Amino acid sequence: MPSAAKAGHEGTSPGTFGIIILAGGGGRRLGGQDKPGLMVGRRTLLGSVVAAGTAAGARQVIVVGPERAGLDGVSFVIEEPPGAGPVPALRRGLAEATPPWVALLAADLPFLRPDDLGTLRRAAAGHHGAVFADDTGRPQWLAGCWQTETLRRAAAGYDGTSLGGLLGPLDPVLVRPAPVSGVPPPWLDCDTPEDLDRARAWRP
Repeated sequence: MPSAAKAGHEGTSPGTFGIIILAGGGGRRLGGQDKPGLMVGRRTLLGSVVAAGTAAGARQVIVVGPERAGLDGVSFVIEEPPGAGPVPALRRGLAEATPPWVALLAADLPFLRPDDLGTLRRAAAGHHGAVFADDTGRPQWLAGCWQTETLRRAAAGYDGTSLGGLLGPLDPVLVRPAPVSGVPPPWLDCDTPEDLDRARAWRP
């Protein structure tokens, strides 16, 4: 069972890191809209995640999904076959990853901040990885930081389709950010029209 930690009580950050953003979903619950390209505030959802990673010092930014203009310094790759799901997408991203640590992120995290990635990196030190947990304690598998080689070996030996089934056995540290009044949590994503409306109300 994953161990738990409170944000702000972690050790030193591990070594250099990159980020892998899974951006190939079909946005079915959003009526088939191009979810990573939707605007929240002044940026697209994907643009916000890329900006957070870059500002946090990521040495490599890999997006598994269709190529998009306006995102400098990003490597775009596509899983085979396209749309095969998060596990094949993760394997495709890991094939390009070179830093010893990698943050695995969804493409729809408009409130992820550079400091949040620092929190995950510090929590992961001395472990296989660390992920944010929501208010109920549920792991947010697409908001975490991992040892790259650990992920690569696990993905190579996994024949399932569930991201949680792949990552859960690695026993990551669960990080529960302390709630801040008026500030959305970093793991808040935009899966439904209601989620998107709420995010836009927070960041007009």
